[in-house]
Amino acid sequence: MTDFDPQTFGPELQEAIDRTRADVASLHSYLTRYGLVVWTGGNVSERVPGADLFVIKPSGVEYDDLTPENQILCDLDGRVIPGTPGSERSPSSDTAAHAYVYRHMPEVGGVVHTHSTYATAWAARAEPVPCVITGQADEFGGEIPVGPFAIIGDDSIGRGIVATLTGHRSRAVLMQNHGVFTIGKNARDAVKAAVMAEDVARTVHIARQLGEPVPIPPEKIDALFDRYQNVYGQAPQGALGR
Repeated sequence: MTDFDPQTFGPELQEAIDRTRADVASLHSYLTRYGLVVWTGGNVSERVPGADLFVIKPSGVEYDDLTPENQILCDLDGRVIPGTPGSERSPSSDTAAHAYVYRHMPEVGGVVHTHSTYATAWAARAEPVPCVITGQADEFGGEIPVGPFAIIGDDSIGRGIVATLTGHRSRAVLMQNHGVFTIGKNARDAVKAAVMAEDVARTVHIARQLGEPVPIPPEKIDALFDRYQNVYGQAPQGALGR
């Protein structure tokens, strides 16, 4: 990976970095708003457009204290770029996992990690969340899969995320005995996936307390996913300009 010297950042790159810092700092508020994290656990990161860089939350900083200036700029090996705002702090303990995802899934622009209660309960059982509600078919295109058990500290979790989600329609993975990781085209998209993964995990858990949920036929899942991803929210034909 190329060594980055912040003194050589041009105005366009610096603007992109600043915008990414602001986005990442702000998006952490959704994790607390939707009850996906406690204390300082969890994190959001986002790839800097046009550069082999990403921004991630600092380790051990409370959510109310997060600002654009204390987010941490890293290269795609997870190394902190010295001389940049926040570089005196330690990045999230999940930085190596995020970096591995960015290196191996170039289409991914954002990564989120939470220990949200219901989704993590499924992860503790090493059980995928079955696709039994239409909202899950819309958002994830099927079950939410389980990734392998891996220890924090190196890129083992990242390897598990990539191995599980490559070729899978889900943007969420339940890492066994650990928690939830989600990916997206940008950080906001990954945050949405984290919010929806917890909502789905809670709803399906409650359904199972009442009895055995009814699976959605695979062809219906395909149709729901296609409509939501490719049609939902689009202007009807002939409606432009009205």
